[in-house]
Amino acid sequence: MSSMIKVFLLLAVMVCISKAQFNEMGQQCLCHRVRNGIGRKSEIKDVQIYPATNFCNKVEIVVTLNSSLRYCLNPKLMAVKKLLTNIMGNQKNTTTKPKEFTTTAGSTNTPIAPSA
Repeated sequence: MSSMIKVFLLLAVMVCISKAQFNEMGQQCLCHRVRNGIGRKSEIKDVQIYPATNFCNKVEIVVTLNSSLRYCLNPKLMAVKKLLTNIMGNQKNTTTKPKEFTTTAGSTNTPIAPSA
């Protein structure tokens, strides 16, 4: 093969590599495809919500099933919005409020060790 053909092939490979990297720049998202259905809610083990960032400009919702299968949901669907509202409502109901400390003049908020 002549050296001129080698140079052109090398140049073509470099252009292809740079094009592939350019298309992925800024779009390093987890979800390349999304499901339009939720499936059985009883099989859902975990739901993770990833907000839009510099690397991926869209909100991503990743569902993990009890069988460890993972898939992405379409965040624009009404059923998905209802599911997230339901999950957020349950979290608010199960969280406990922090205990409040009251202080008087000259006192501290240090715990008192039980007497033996």
